[in-house]
Amino acid sequence: MKLRTKFRQALAIATIVSVGALPTLAQAQDPARDYPSKTVTLVVPFPPGGGNDAMGRIIADRLSAGLGKTVVVENRGAGAGIVGTRSVVKSAPDGYTLMLGHTGSIGINPTLYVNAGFDPRQDFTPLGLIAQLSLVLLVHPSVKAKDVSELIALARANPGKFNFASSALGTGSHMCAEMFRHEAGVDLNVIPYKGTAQLVTDLVGGHVQASFAAITPSFGNIKAGNVRALAVTSPKRSPLLPDVPTVSESGLPGFEVMLNYGLLAPAGTPKAIVDKINEAMRVAIANEDVRKRIGADGGEAVSSTPSGYGEIVDRDMTRWSALIKKLNLKVE
Repeated sequence: MKLRTKFRQALAIATIVSVGALPTLAQAQDPARDYPSKTVTLVVPFPPGGGNDAMGRIIADRLSAGLGKTVVVENRGAGAGIVGTRSVVKSAPDGYTLMLGHTGSIGINPTLYVNAGFDPRQDFTPLGLIAQLSLVLLVHPSVKAKDVSELIALARANPGKFNFASSALGTGSHMCAEMFRHEAGVDLNVIPYKGTAQLVTDLVGGHVQASFAAITPSFGNIKAGNVRALAVTSPKRSPLLPDVPTVSESGLPGFEVMLNYGLLAPAGTPKAIVDKINEAMRVAIANEDVRKRIGADGGEAVSSTPSGYGEIVDRDMTRWSALIKKLNLKVE
């Protein structure tokens, strides 16, 4: 009897201990339970003031409200986005270090740069899409072409004499110009600029004849007549430039370039945290103020599942790596 009594007492104590441990066990099994418990850092792998920086700050503002903790933007701009991207790859996969992904840094750089040092498919966990952005094809007023067909004809009639400016190596603007040269079958000089300001100065001054550029920074010069907008690279016309046709409808059928923005985390970030961030992103992107701010920057706010953004990253890498290899483009 005494043995039975002692056994029952031991069993009761064990049960109490087990029940008491359940919350701790549940917490260990659900890493999102207390996430986030501190400030979250959103790395923008480019300097302050550009389009990537603006996009990062737009989403960070509303993401802070959705997660209940501050999301602070940290610019780590160097090496065409490569330095900042590498730093995120090395960060702990705990949801406290996120990165703004962009077609240039994620879809183009890993192939264009010989020693990029990262593979987006393996080194990152996609969190979701934020926005898509088109570019506008600009020409100096002295260029007689009134549409894309005429521009192609003019370039063919003057092989090697047409200067086409672009943003820095590996940017959407740069690869868009390379793609245009290849698909239009024209011999033109693609000249990458380190900064957009100098590019615009040279285009307005007539030192270069054309460029693919972001719509919003170009808007003032378009309205002032300093440059002429021939076409946009999106599949449909831009609400900011409703009278400007697409490249596809104005002379180069099938030509389409959309730059994708999204959020990424280091590979291995727990699914529960990924899902929590994605939910907050969807709420943020549905916010009317966010949609207006993205629209004012020339983009279209678009949300997605984590896997949906992963598919976009994969498509970007597949598309641009094929072009880069075909044209034998490399940056040491």
